[in-house]
Amino acid sequence: MQLNLKKPICFFDLETTGISITADRIVEISILKVFPDGKEEKKTWLVNPEMPIPAQATAVHGISNEKVANEPTFTMLANEIHTWVKDADLGGFNSNRFDIPILAEEMLRAGIDFDMKNRKSVDVQTIFHKMEQRTLTAAYKFYCDKNLENAHSAEADTIATYEVLKAQLDRYENLENDTSFLAEFSTRQKFADFAGFIKYDKEGNECFSFGKHKGKKVTEILEKEPGYFGWLLNADFPLYTKKVLTAIKLRAFNQKL
Repeated sequence: MQLNLKKPICFFDLETTGISITADRIVEISILKVFPDGKEEKKTWLVNPEMPIPAQATAVHGISNEKVANEPTFTMLANEIHTWVKDADLGGFNSNRFDIPILAEEMLRAGIDFDMKNRKSVDVQTIFHKMEQRTLTAAYKFYCDKNLENAHSAEADTIATYEVLKAQLDRYENLENDTSFLAEFSTRQKFADFAGFIKYDKEGNECFSFGKHKGKKVTEILEKEPGYFGWLLNADFPLYTKKVLTAIKLRAFNQKL
């Protein structure tokens, strides 16, 4: 089934030095850009993470320190990658909880003001888990009746993810062929930041989802405890989370004027 798109969507997959959103770095990124007219473009970059790749990570994706030693850093690639995705929605497998947060951190470190305000995100893994409860390799076999060769290669995983989504649309009548619907369906819980430290309550207010102020409104805590904001900015939180907190604080300040 051809995707019914109102704007381009970039399916992408990352291979990284590990699973920490704040501490780990990208070593490979592959993007498959699908346009409303059905045209497809794809590109894969190896990335020098400027840090050692742990042996356990290499064992998963096969990318060693030697393989990326002479590759460009993410900062060197950031503008090119941003050009690919800036006009598009995003899609991936577990992308809402891992790939998008990692990509956002890398973009912000490179000085690019990356956000998701004007785009949707379709997490194919969430759709799969809601429907069948399996992994990408099993999903590819189940939906496409193909064996996933070169699993944990960013390009192979990216292409497989795109094919799985199209097969899901063919299989489930209740899935609408619409990016907004798929983005909503593949979102587990609404958060203001990618890492899930700031969630929305039923009234749409930003609330902390962790620590001593869990469940409390961000604006109320920042007003009552000004020092807490400074602690958050200096603590080991993702850059995007700090960006969201700063925006909330500025919005509250401007509302008082």
